[in-house]
Amino acid sequence: MKKVLCLAMSLLCVFTLVACSGEKESSKESKTVGIVQIVDHASLNTIREAAVKEIEKENKDVKIIYKNANGDMSTLNTICQQFKEDGVDAIIAIATPSAMAAANVSKDIPVIFSAVSDPIGANLVKSLEKPGGNITGTSDEVQVDQILDLAKEMIPTAKTVGLLYNSGEANSVSNMDKAKAYAKENGLTVVEGAFANTSDIQSAMQSLCDKADIVFTPNDNSVASAMDVVSAVANKTNTPLFVGADSMVADGGLATVGIDYTSLGKETGSMTIDVLNGTKPADIPVKVFKDNLSVYINTDVASKLGLDNLDAIKANHKKVVEVK
Repeated sequence: MKKVLCLAMSLLCVFTLVACSGEKESSKESKTVGIVQIVDHASLNTIREAAVKEIEKENKDVKIIYKNANGDMSTLNTICQQFKEDGVDAIIAIATPSAMAAANVSKDIPVIFSAVSDPIGANLVKSLEKPGGNITGTSDEVQVDQILDLAKEMIPTAKTVGLLYNSGEANSVSNMDKAKAYAKENGLTVVEGAFANTSDIQSAMQSLCDKADIVFTPNDNSVASAMDVVSAVANKTNTPLFVGADSMVADGGLATVGIDYTSLGKETGSMTIDVLNGTKPADIPVKVFKDNLSVYINTDVASKLGLDNLDAIKANHKKVVEVK
């Protein structure tokens, strides 16, 4: 009888240990990631899709909750607040406004940002090497000087550059400061086309095209989501439009020098997995994508503008991607 009782007790212990182990394993795998995106446009969508794919490759059990603010700051804050109340394990914040909103909502939930041009300037991190706090991520630092160098190379007669941007987007303001500094050093006259509401984009662009030889807009989220309107004005006025992202070239811009946003998204997803596995964001350096850049040229737009120097442009750059 004692042997039977001992055997029963042993089996009970084994089952208990297995059950506890299963609970721990389930707890370990049951993670939720909230993804917040300020607006819908090709570059940001590419980042999100690549990040999700990378996360699912590493851990298929991670639950993804995706929310889009459709350009509304109030909605953006509400989404981040809801993520906090839902107790998500991490937040992926795509673009600077999303990152700032997520960082302001909670210091307890890890935030992994993506497509933030100037993380320090946006007061998201203390330094790129040692972010500090509970936030890190990937940066698509716009190579303003290289883009404007390309603009001068493609349109050597240009004397005046128009700057189109949302004055409420910190990343855009930062890039415009760089553009103004470049213009001053290179003898270009600047005409600003700042706007605060998306309804003013068309009129701002029209005004610039009436005054400037070329127009430059960075990876401004408001402009990127309205590229159909912006490019239509550029085409109608035969104004070369230089942009801050490859997707904006595909959407009607003339050219840019930029990164591959799929790679940016993959790195964002990889960082998220590291955080879910216990690595502190403060210990993960911000990854700035600024090497292995490509020149992206919309050949249809170039043809409409009558540019005949594309062969020389291709010869001067290692990686040229033709977009139609």
